[in-house]
Amino acid sequence: MSSPDEAKCFDRICSELVEMKDTSELMMDLAYSSLLLNSRELAEEVLQLEERMDKMHTDFELSVLSRCAEERDLKGLMALLRMGSTMERIADAAVEIAEVVLRGIEPHPILRMVIEAADETVERGTVSERSPLVGKRLREARIPEGTGMWILLIRRGDKWIRPRPDTVLQAGDIIIASGYADGAEDFKRLLRGEQEKRKRRTKGEALDDPAGSLWVI
Repeated sequence: MSSPDEAKCFDRICSELVEMKDTSELMMDLAYSSLLLNSRELAEEVLQLEERMDKMHTDFELSVLSRCAEERDLKGLMALLRMGSTMERIADAAVEIAEVVLRGIEPHPILRMVIEAADETVERGTVSERSPLVGKRLREARIPEGTGMWILLIRRGDKWIRPRPDTVLQAGDIIIASGYADGAEDFKRLLRGEQEKRKRRTKGEALDDPAGSLWVI
């Protein structure tokens, strides 16, 4: 029977491997999106995630190697190291895709046609202090229902946060979301804390907005 310390070490290794897998997948999603949208902002996010991925890979290898003195199944440990290296290579491939955008290479005409015909988009925005999202959990914010955009990643300072229903949004959070292009402007307004002004036929007519204040057009 394994000791509590051994079980804790095994759980840490599993957790680190899962985090590496999730991060490499996210980097690839962002890299392809940066290419399709010709977005330098998304490409730069990929490069910043690479720095985090490098650290995670190093920490993961140290965790696995620390088990070598106690673990008899060295082949099993070697398999774990190879899995970690695979995640690192996926991350490196994502960086290579992002660097195409950062070098300013124009997309192929066929790729440009795909971009123009696409119904989906990826957007990045910052939560302002006056946004109604500040202090709300994601489940309460109901961003997909209101904008048609799904949050992929939240960057808070030098930390990247995978969105969870209980994640509380803060002013200054940088949010990357994907969804239907029609909802992109609604998403940006929500982050900025702006209400959409609806046009009326009669100039100067007052109109109640969802927050209960008045717009005058």
